[in-house]
Amino acid sequence: MALLQAPLRRLGAVNQRQLNRFQIHLRSQSLHISRSHACTRLTHSDAQSKAAESIDLNQKTVGQQLREEWSRYNSFPKSSGAQEFKEGQTVTVHGFLARKRIKSAKLAFADIQIDNGPAVQITSTFKELDSPGHAANQALRNISLYSPVSVTGTVAQLYSNAQTQQAAAVEQVKSSRPGSFPEQVFRIDLDLQSIQPLNIFPKDIIVSKGVQFPPSARHLQIRFSDPLRTRLLVRPQIAFRLRKSLNDLDFTEVETPVLFKSTPEGAREFLVPTRRPGLAYALPQSPQQYKQMLMASGVRGYYQFARCFRDEDLRADRQPEFTQLDLEMSFATGEDVMRTVESIVSDLTIFLNSDFSVVDEGEDVYLAPRKSLKAADQEVPTPGSRYLMPPFPRMSYEEVMTRFGVDKPDLRIPFELHRVDHILPPSFVSMITHLEKPVVEGFKFRPNPIGEDKVSTSGFIDELMRELPPSLAQNPDGAPVALIVDSARPLRGLSPLGFEGAGALENGEIPGFNDLEDGDVVVFQARQDKPFQGGSTALGTFRNLVYQAAVSKGLLPKDQSFQFLWVTNFPMFTPDNETDPGQGGQAGFSATHHPFTAPLTDEDVELLATDPLKARADHYDLVVNGVELGGGSRRIHVARMQEYIMREILKMTDAGVAQFSHLLEALRAGCPPHAGFALGFDRLVAVLTYTDSVRDVIAFPKSMKGEDLTVKSPGRITKEQLDTYHLAFPKRS
Repeated sequence: MALLQAPLRRLGAVNQRQLNRFQIHLRSQSLHISRSHACTRLTHSDAQSKAAESIDLNQKTVGQQLREEWSRYNSFPKSSGAQEFKEGQTVTVHGFLARKRIKSAKLAFADIQIDNGPAVQITSTFKELDSPGHAANQALRNISLYSPVSVTGTVAQLYSNAQTQQAAAVEQVKSSRPGSFPEQVFRIDLDLQSIQPLNIFPKDIIVSKGVQFPPSARHLQIRFSDPLRTRLLVRPQIAFRLRKSLNDLDFTEVETPVLFKSTPEGAREFLVPTRRPGLAYALPQSPQQYKQMLMASGVRGYYQFARCFRDEDLRADRQPEFTQLDLEMSFATGEDVMRTVESIVSDLTIFLNSDFSVVDEGEDVYLAPRKSLKAADQEVPTPGSRYLMPPFPRMSYEEVMTRFGVDKPDLRIPFELHRVDHILPPSFVSMITHLEKPVVEGFKFRPNPIGEDKVSTSGFIDELMRELPPSLAQNPDGAPVALIVDSARPLRGLSPLGFEGAGALENGEIPGFNDLEDGDVVVFQARQDKPFQGGSTALGTFRNLVYQAAVSKGLLPKDQSFQFLWVTNFPMFTPDNETDPGQGGQAGFSATHHPFTAPLTDEDVELLATDPLKARADHYDLVVNGVELGGGSRRIHVARMQEYIMREILKMTDAGVAQFSHLLEALRAGCPPHAGFALGFDRLVAVLTYTDSVRDVIAFPKSMKGEDLTVKSPGRITKEQLDTYHLAFPKRS
């Protein structure tokens, strides 16, 4: 009204009566405007109310639909316990609809896949339409294959192996637990009463025999691969058995931190930045320093299944994050540790031999629980039939490198290396290498063809030599040379060796080359005449390659035994290389195992001051079938000796030594003598379940590039995250 009244003050000559009439008119106009605005607001409010009611109705409809669908998939009967599985009894099982066989309009069969359970076959038939049997039959036909289902039916037949008293006793304990099954029952036949889908398997995922799903669909790889799924089931049982053995030996399980700090133990680390500028954690390469401090703490025997992290180049048996069974013993020597490891491995192999059977499907070989197999498909559990029982043989590093050319030899390979340069003519030596006065070693390989599809020896060797890996084909010391014994050729195919060389081999002057027969393959390789370093020679690598290729081609029998071996007396130090960062010292070499490993003898202690590269370590590796399962050592428990190794031998800086101040303080506080071992748990499970790749025993492994292709990690860092952790990418020049 203030705006309407302002012009009235300028009227001056307008009398009061006219003014009153005009004000009355304005008030009536204002009232009309207010009523008009009120009507407009009321009409708009009604529209909003009606729209809200419509939205509420739609939301209620959606909510009801969601509830109905959720109820349909979420409300289902609980599974039966082992004691309920009796012929004629009604039971309920849960699993995946694995296979359907429609025999007629009224008869259908289906298999139910149950994780870690017996095979279940259901039979669906009916006599009358609209009967419960007809409804169940139609439901079975309509449910998509591979969908999760709840099945209720009558037990028609139980297929079981002979029960032992022990199995029967276990059954009494398990009988009331839902989802359990009778011991020794490997198959159950049910007459279907009802079947309910608990979700629907989509039609756009195509499943066929031998289907290969990409790594991004790891859940499908596990679901549709019996070997992969079974290995993941065996893994925790192996862990349980090892844990039980150590608990029985009075070891204490202790968890150590995952957020550690960066110390130069020998491998590259993963750093974890913090919100405090300039500070970062490091993920542990191993719990090595923590477990040694536990020995100083008075813990007599320690173990844990430790998660470890190393930023290394990846391969089939290596992951950036892995699990190791870590143990340490105070007042102990390496001998005590080796006996303990033999004890727990022996317990494990006895358990595997009695409770699991080898399933050989040609390309796939794996372990399966005996309880899930019918008796005809099981091996007879003979003690030690697959496993070499303790005490395990022992060989020094020098011996295995001489006899096998590798520091983790496969004892199943039926041929060894022998030095032969003293019988070879110079003309032949100059053909295979440019080295002056080299060491030349060789081995004899005798093919033993198996099966109908026999491969010719010459074709096998030709293919093998064509496909040599670059490290062998381009070896600067010379590539391996193979000769095939053939009586139809001059000097039986050994003419490059000359009369003297061929005669020496024929006369048995070299062990392992006597009794040469037609078809035998003789292999030679030259190397530099210097002490052994590293993990293998070129001929040792080629020896492994020949054996693996010969087995795959059927030229040698497949050997499913496990040949354990201790390799001892390793060099204490190894010359630096471009791969391992070592301890960051200036000595030109680094610790072979780690810088906390003790010298082997008093003589080796003296060599530390005069010729450290000749010093041997009290270091031991457990090897099986060419795979290093783990390693351990007696530790340096005297602070002065440990600091001397770091400062004077490895030539570490003051800052580098200071990174281990916590450990030196623990050793200084009267730490007792101690020794330990770390068992690569992923490798152990892989080897014992017949696979070459640890990715087959890890649920969600990393690729060769260190990526988890299922969840797409690692992910890109955002600017906000960089700012939070005070990080920045270097500017490109």
